[in-house]
Amino acid sequence: MLRVFMAESTIRTQIKQLIVRELNLEGKDPASIQDEAPLFGEGLGLDSLDALQLAMSIEETFGVRIPEGDEARPIFRSVASLAEYIVRSQAAQDGVSGGDPSAIPAT
Repeated sequence: MLRVFMAESTIRTQIKQLIVRELNLEGKDPASIQDEAPLFGEGLGLDSLDALQLAMSIEETFGVRIPEGDEARPIFRSVASLAEYIVRSQAAQDGVSGGDPSAIPAT
């Protein structure tokens, strides 16, 4: 399969739009979501149900598999960590050297 690689900045923008649309965050401007802001807790305030819905939407939109449980925690840290995971996963699927897609540093 031939895949067009998107710039990570484009993926970040798409993730923000996806978060607002899929999680019905009415009144929230996707551009106001900071790349490094936490998605849970004091950041965007998402919960575990939001994470499940977001994971399914990301898998469908970007064609990547999101792991479950504790393995997903560092991936869902922020928009930036989600975008990094998507880029690495797509590269790994296409055999491009990019390392292990799940090797997102925990913070």
